[in-house]
Amino acid sequence: MNIDPSTTKYMIIASIVADGIVEKPDVVGAIFGQTEGLLGNELDLRDMQKSGRIGRIEVEIGQNKGKSEGEITIPSSLDQVETVILASALETIDRVGPCRATIKITKVEDVRLAKKKKIVERAKTLLSTLMANADISGESLTSEVRQAVQVEEIIHYGKDKCPAGPNVPTSDAIIVVEGRSDVLNLLKHGIKNAIAVEGTNIPKSIQDLSKERVVTAFVDGDRGGELILRELLQVAEVDFVARAPQTREVEDLTQKQIMKGLRNKIPAEQFIEMYGLEGIELPQAGIKNSNKVQTNVQAPKGPQKQPPKSTNRRGTTQRGRQGGEDTKKTKILSDKQQKYKNILENIAGSSKAQMLNASGSVVEETPLRDLAETLKKTSSKINTLVFDGIITQRLIDIAAEKGISTIVGSKLGNVSKQLTSIEILTKNDLS
Repeated sequence: MNIDPSTTKYMIIASIVADGIVEKPDVVGAIFGQTEGLLGNELDLRDMQKSGRIGRIEVEIGQNKGKSEGEITIPSSLDQVETVILASALETIDRVGPCRATIKITKVEDVRLAKKKKIVERAKTLLSTLMANADISGESLTSEVRQAVQVEEIIHYGKDKCPAGPNVPTSDAIIVVEGRSDVLNLLKHGIKNAIAVEGTNIPKSIQDLSKERVVTAFVDGDRGGELILRELLQVAEVDFVARAPQTREVEDLTQKQIMKGLRNKIPAEQFIEMYGLEGIELPQAGIKNSNKVQTNVQAPKGPQKQPPKSTNRRGTTQRGRQGGEDTKKTKILSDKQQKYKNILENIAGSSKAQMLNASGSVVEETPLRDLAETLKKTSSKINTLVFDGIITQRLIDIAAEKGISTIVGSKLGNVSKQLTSIEILTKNDLS
């Protein structure tokens, strides 16, 4: 159907049924012939078609069983009243050629409304596509630019070309993570000294790097993270261990979760003991460890007035005798300290911790690997904590929250902040 859009405001649509075989020219001729003079000179179809106020009359008709049926469409640029008058006049036609016929107006359609509907639907589609493909919010734009910069910042370290942050070659401390996505997430939050192992086969580059730097292993909180950690602890010199929350992955953590995980890192030796990772032997620390903790104490200059030292078979240091008297000093322990010493000796090697109340009675006992969580959840009034393990900053912080006044352990770990409200005793203090 060819419709001149310049002449179309309304569309008259009618159905036709003829009792015989008729063709399109018969129908068009009947329309012009039987409406001529019916509507006056102003609405004469021929004149209106010449002036362009009525468009080309279209007829689609077919024959079936001796009858003809079809549809008539007439485009109109008349006003509403003139259009419906013309439409009504079509229903007065009762013959087409030699056959009786009936014409019925199906509808008079406002073409402009139909166009508006089509415009709205198309606009909706275009808008959806635009919003899906181009998010122009400031936050998204900032995030996209930042991510592009982070990808550019990633380097490939060593012969194994491990994905790493730009500070890995120069930083004194590094964070070993599982994959490239973990390095990207840490970069996103401003941590530029992470390097990825990318699998359970730890690259030689990372093994060598661990001998020179302070290494924190930061792994996922799932089974895969545990397997990588076991391998890493056996072939590299790991100083601290941090893990993502259970079932979570480092690449999905928020900045707060990342910082919390790294802040709660545990010395590798204590991690193995706390979580019962049996069969793991840490590599012997090399030059790196002697540089991290200065253990050599220089002797004071000048002559020494103290008597010469001798060392017995147990390795304890004794002073020489003066005037036939043994000047070795014996440490005197208080009753409480002696009790703590006895408890420490009793639980040695058991990987357990005991919690005492103010009167010195044991109120709870827990495996060492569950100590931190048990302390957080306990409702008992704890005064003293005794365990055969390393005292960490995390345990001190939890003890402070619980109002614990004394912590007794085998030795003191890497503690940056000691509290005056908590007395800390080690095995050396009680010997």
